[in-house]
Amino acid sequence: MVNSKKKYLQRAILVIAILIGVNILAMYIHTRWDLTAEKRFTLTPSTRQLLKGLDSTVTIEVFLKGDYPASFRQLAQSTQEMLEEFREVGGSRVQFSFLNPGQGMNDSDRLAFQQSLAEQGIMPFNMQVQEDANQGYSEKLIFPGALVHYGSKTLGINLLKNQGGQDPMQTMNNSEALLEFQFANAIYQLKQNHLPLVGYMLGHHELLGAEVLDALTSMQSSYLLDTITLQYVSHIPQDFAAIVFAKPLDRFSDEDKLKIDQYVMNGGKVLWFVDELNVGMDSLQKHDTYVAMDRDLNLEDILFRYGVRINQDLIQDLQCDRLPQVVGHVGDKPQFDLLPFPYFPLLSPTGAHPIVKNMDLVLSHFASSIDTVKGGDISKTVLLASSANSKTERAPVQLSWNDLRVKPNPRQFRQHDLPVAVLLEGQFTSLFRNRLSADEQQLIAQVTRKPFKEQSEFNKMIVVSDGDLLTNAISQKNGPMQMGVNLFDPSMVYANKEFLLNSLGYLTNNAGIMEARNKELTLRLLDAEKIKQNKSVWQAICVIVPVLLILLFRVIFQFIRQRKFER
Repeated sequence: MVNSKKKYLQRAILVIAILIGVNILAMYIHTRWDLTAEKRFTLTPSTRQLLKGLDSTVTIEVFLKGDYPASFRQLAQSTQEMLEEFREVGGSRVQFSFLNPGQGMNDSDRLAFQQSLAEQGIMPFNMQVQEDANQGYSEKLIFPGALVHYGSKTLGINLLKNQGGQDPMQTMNNSEALLEFQFANAIYQLKQNHLPLVGYMLGHHELLGAEVLDALTSMQSSYLLDTITLQYVSHIPQDFAAIVFAKPLDRFSDEDKLKIDQYVMNGGKVLWFVDELNVGMDSLQKHDTYVAMDRDLNLEDILFRYGVRINQDLIQDLQCDRLPQVVGHVGDKPQFDLLPFPYFPLLSPTGAHPIVKNMDLVLSHFASSIDTVKGGDISKTVLLASSANSKTERAPVQLSWNDLRVKPNPRQFRQHDLPVAVLLEGQFTSLFRNRLSADEQQLIAQVTRKPFKEQSEFNKMIVVSDGDLLTNAISQKNGPMQMGVNLFDPSMVYANKEFLLNSLGYLTNNAGIMEARNKELTLRLLDAEKIKQNKSVWQAICVIVPVLLILLFRVIFQFIRQRKFER
């Protein structure tokens, strides 16, 4: 009996010693295994490199603490898990906390704090909550976002995806899939000592003013933004990491195109937003009917040489935005309703390119289709396209407000996936190859201090056949609104801003961080119909099986105990 007690004591001491040893080893050797099929907890190499290279502490404040519905609690849990992965790699230089915005503040301080969050880009979400079973629903304003602090700089990010035109479950799933990119991209921007210089092109009556305020503000938050009047410069400096053409209205001369061409040949990136036809909301509002004609920008040859052609047509799509129209009268007061307007297509992101991966629909106005040109060393990737129910109308196109009152015939919308935004990558050939004399080439070299080039190294540009994609609506009450928001239904927010910033990020060599956008989380939802049909069966299984397992364990234990004492 004494020997048995001694053996038990020795075993207990051995077990305790092993546990202590394992805990000591765990302090110095720490590893984790990601057993998920989509590797949702595995950070991309670029993110790991970013976090290992931190030279200051990153402090992240997440505003997802509170009594929220299950979907928001899931987003909060996924955010915490992602930030824990960040801390695993970045160590003590990554700190985070979850806060309830405005908690403990009086009404005026809470309002001021919420206003400051909105100014930093964290947009509120109006959520309906049921406070009491007897009192219906009430509205609650939440801010599903985070503030990222690095050194003396702060950047706000939205953790909830845009809500326009997408299933709420898929929206929340995409929001979770983008968490790594959202935080990694914010840290990347805050770490930059010198922001990339982006040129906003002028000289051809490009958009400039309140109608593009949100686009300009968004670009200024991530880049050094400067204007370039093309006619006033001898060449486009290569100091500019990228240039943006925002809906030019006037014809480009050959001299203008030569400046653009040599900028591209020397590695410059271009983001084109071009309207091929002269039509817009302002022209349609001034006339009962309006005929959209060719704008004659004289860009066909240079874009064709680079790999695309913007067609002289307008896309109509059954997947479209809505505009108000008089549908009747009550007494002498007109009654308005929002009706679909097929000339305002809601563009779908295509493929798995990181620019548009997990992105919501993009709002466009009077977009044209794009053809890609075969041949050459240029790869063409369609980023945005029409839906499966669309069609085109060749110029001249007659437009009328009465079109809103006519219900579209679905049988006429048989075209699909018409390209509206295309990424071009490869070695571009100069439009002026074999067209300039030796003296002209020498003059160009003197002006630009670079020899005339007939072909570029590997380069990239993006062509979008809708200049209005950059615009924002202007409310008479609140002034300029966010890009991609319907003036008459502000609850619909589309991904125009996200597309703009992703495109610039990809062009300005932020492609490594954008690798994280390729993550895709799989929705593994239960079949609601099967649950309904087999509800009683599963309830019985959940109640009876645990009881049977306990009884079985009791019988086995009793049998073993009886055999032991029989010996």
